[in-house]
Formats: sequence, C-alpha cells, structure tokens
Amino acid sequence: PVTDPVEFDELPSDPDAERAALQKAIVLRLNGGLGTSMGLSRAKSVLEAKDGLSFLDIIARQVLALREAHDARLPLVLMDSFSTRDDSLAALSEHPGLDVGIPLDFLQNKEPKLLVDGLTPASWADEPGLEWCPPGHGDLYTALVTSGMLESLLETAVHATPA
Repeated sequence: PVTDPVEFDELPSDPDAERAALQKAIVLRLNGGLGTSMGLSRAKSVLEAKDGLSFLDIIARQVLALREAHDARLPLVLMDSFSTRDDSLAALSEHPGLDVGIPLDFLQNKEPKLLVDGLTPASWADEPGLEWCPPGHGDLYTALVTSGMLESLLETAVHATPA
C-alpha cells in the first residue's frame, strides 16, 4: 500500500517537458456501447447529456479546450464497436477542428454472444448481426495493435513537434 503519497502540488514541474509530452499524448475513449440494456439501438455517446449536447459533443469540446489551453495537438481517438462507429463518426463530423491527421477511431473486435444455458454461441437467423457483441475495454491492446492504430499513433508521435 502507498502510505505516504506525494501531494500533487509538491510534484516537480517542468513546463517544457510537460509540453513535449502533451505533443505525443492522445485522448482515447472506449465508445463501443450501444445501450441495449437501456433499450437503445445506437451509440449511447450520441444521446443528449445536457443543454442539447451529446456526450461526444462534450468530449469533443473538452479536447478542443485542452488543445487551446496547452497549445498541443492532442488527438481524440475512439475505440468504436461495429455498432457504434457510424453514429459516432457522424456526430464527430460536427467538430471539424478535431482532425489532426490521425483517424478519429479504430474498431474493437467482436465476439460471439453466448447463451446462458450451455454457453453455446447464440444464433439469430433473421438478424445474424445480433449474434455478435464487442468485447469492451479488455480488447483495447489487441484492437490497438490489430487495427493498425498503434502503429499510426507511434509513427505520428515520432514526428510530433511542439505547435
């Protein structure tokens, strides 16, 4: 256990190092949830959260504000599911300032839904797409690598220079 943590205000500060690190940082959000348990059939993140803004609108505004406050490129990257991608990218298109030359998302994998009785794969002949689900946050590292996003991010980080 940590018995004597250093207080935030006591941490050493190096503005140049912090700015250099921010040039290589990203904001990565898991965005694969449809909200089926809430009776939804689209990305939860496009629901109105407050004052006509969706969760994605708020996230986009936060990222843009952080960029301005810290003079950093700070890309926003979503790990979408096959079910949320279209809704999410359409919503983010309302924020053209987010584009920094890195794809706004990558897809997490999909896995078969299993039946409670017997743990066998579910089957829906009329809608085969319902046989699959996104694995969630546990898929982050695998999806980053297999989608090619990690390679893209590392490549752009190497060439990132302070704005």
